[in-house]
Amino acid sequence: MMKNFWQTLQKPILALAPLADVTDAAFRRIIAKYGKPDVMWTEFVSADGLVLAPEKGKKKLLLDLVYSEEERPIVAQFFTSKPEMMEKAAALAVKLGFDGVDINMGCPDRSVEKQGAGAALIKTPELAQELILATKRGVESAGSGIPVSVKTRLGYNKDELETWLPALLETKPDALIIHARTRKEMSKVPAHWDRIKRAVEIRDELVSKTLILGNGDVEDLAHARKIADETGADGIMLGRAIFGNPFLFAPQKEESGIKNQELWTKRKIEILIEHIKLFDELLACPPKPSAKAGGYKSFAVMKKHFKTYLVGLNISDQNLRHKLMETKTAEESVEILEAELSTRGLQ
Repeated sequence: MMKNFWQTLQKPILALAPLADVTDAAFRRIIAKYGKPDVMWTEFVSADGLVLAPEKGKKKLLLDLVYSEEERPIVAQFFTSKPEMMEKAAALAVKLGFDGVDINMGCPDRSVEKQGAGAALIKTPELAQELILATKRGVESAGSGIPVSVKTRLGYNKDELETWLPALLETKPDALIIHARTRKEMSKVPAHWDRIKRAVEIRDELVSKTLILGNGDVEDLAHARKIADETGADGIMLGRAIFGNPFLFAPQKEESGIKNQELWTKRKIEILIEHIKLFDELLACPPKPSAKAGGYKSFAVMKKHFKTYLVGLNISDQNLRHKLMETKTAEESVEILEAELSTRGLQ
């Protein structure tokens, strides 16, 4: 556990966005191995559930907080609208050895918003402030100085950056990650990166030490660095660009430059097989006898990755994707992929 890892990172900071049912333990281990970002987040977890759920429910939620040392620095992200729950969740994050705690104030999911959490907090800035302060108390009560961050948006129905950002900065979070769209806009319009530039200006005008990271429509590392330079942001968070591209954060390792398309196809399929096996070992339900954490996720969650891994590859069998999507277990999927490699003489 690092005291304040944000202070050790070279700028622009390049972060991997937390994505529900995507950036789970298996996925993060693959990314850490093939192209590690400067910082990673867990999937978001209900702070209320961690505190109030029956023992069985708590155990399931704790599985979303399983991580490996290779993923550090790793931030635990929680959602809630109750300061007392956030305080306890933050203390738990310290106990579990996380390097930071993040409060989700940007998720547009209706079930989250109904609880007054996620993006709904943009409409209640005073409550948002209470949550940040409660998180700091939780961290301190656990005898730690790990940093507290917030992931949010420009506003709810409209751009409220001029009032929303100062309210957050008043509580002195270590970092703010701002998705460059409002809740209403979702991802229907291009990200407003000019507003991230304005966010940096507001931060500087208020003489705040909080780091500002931007998020939205970033294609690759070159694009991220260009935007950071243009906006003055301390860092950039990348999300959807990671799909099917474990080398995103380490282009020097990327083998897409291999002239032989067959070798590139072989490499991507091998990594997909590795990912499937990791998911099966760590997360799949029912669990493997050797699994340390125990399984809890349907294999359908893993199947979301199949199309993105295979897109752009020289796949002659157009039925391959269809056959993979019909599988119900890791064993079936691996068998199909290994057969594809064998057919091509690539094993």
